[in-house]
Amino acid sequence: MVAAFRDAFAQKEFVVTAEIGPPKGTDISELVHHVDLLKDKVDGLNVTDNQSSVMRISSLAICRVILEHGGEPILQLTCRDRNRLALQSELLSASVLGVHNVLCLTGDYVSVGDHPQAKPVFDLDSVQLLQTVGLLNRGKDLSGSDLQGKTDFFAGAVVTPEADPIEPQLVKFRKKIAAGAKFIQTQAIYDLDNFRRFMEQARKHDVKIMAGIVLLVSAGMARYMNKNVPGIFVPDKLIDEMAQAPKGKGIEAGIAIAGRMIRQLREEKVCDGVHIMAIGKEGRVPDILRAAQ
Repeated sequence: MVAAFRDAFAQKEFVVTAEIGPPKGTDISELVHHVDLLKDKVDGLNVTDNQSSVMRISSLAICRVILEHGGEPILQLTCRDRNRLALQSELLSASVLGVHNVLCLTGDYVSVGDHPQAKPVFDLDSVQLLQTVGLLNRGKDLSGSDLQGKTDFFAGAVVTPEADPIEPQLVKFRKKIAAGAKFIQTQAIYDLDNFRRFMEQARKHDVKIMAGIVLLVSAGMARYMNKNVPGIFVPDKLIDEMAQAPKGKGIEAGIAIAGRMIRQLREEKVCDGVHIMAIGKEGRVPDILRAAQ
């Protein structure tokens, strides 16, 4: 483990985290391999919570596995699947199990996932969840009752710098900081000029910003995201770069792009770190880190 996640921001100029996606089933052998591979190369391993509304092992269970293997876990917690009772219970459980970093999200709607018949909850949203974390840290629950032992969470949230228009995102961004977010993890960015403009606004606030880096594996993937994923825009020049890669070498081109972007963000001190999302290619994260040197 490199360092406790919250301490890394004080000790390092540039913090790096990577995303871990729990499997759909009980075989965690590949996941454990990725944890062992990455735990000493990044400052935190961020565990998705039924990402894209697809049922998987819980984020909390995998966070505990990461701890047992010497890594620094970041719990993702969405409001989609739990009411306020269950969210508070999950947070208390995380604290007892030694998990003290949490990324608060509202969550994707169930219609995009593999159980579209599921009943969505959304009792709270991400801003209210951040406020809840703050209460638990102060030894209170949402009903105003005193806790027998308070939590000590380092809480974060997400923002979409590529949103168009950007103004609603900036309003939500400010609300999340006011609610207690200490770090902000962005959705995928590819247009660095646009991200710099976002950072001009973000730097007005006392919060750490981590740029989200999603590994491209093909030009087709980039075109698909532009067409189907709100808040993500891959510039034509990057799509052309991916398209020009030799057959079967698309992922190498994507690694080179990701490494180049990370290096540029670090050297120009644009933000405080990056969050690498390899989405099923976690084993290539070390290659991205080498490309960023």
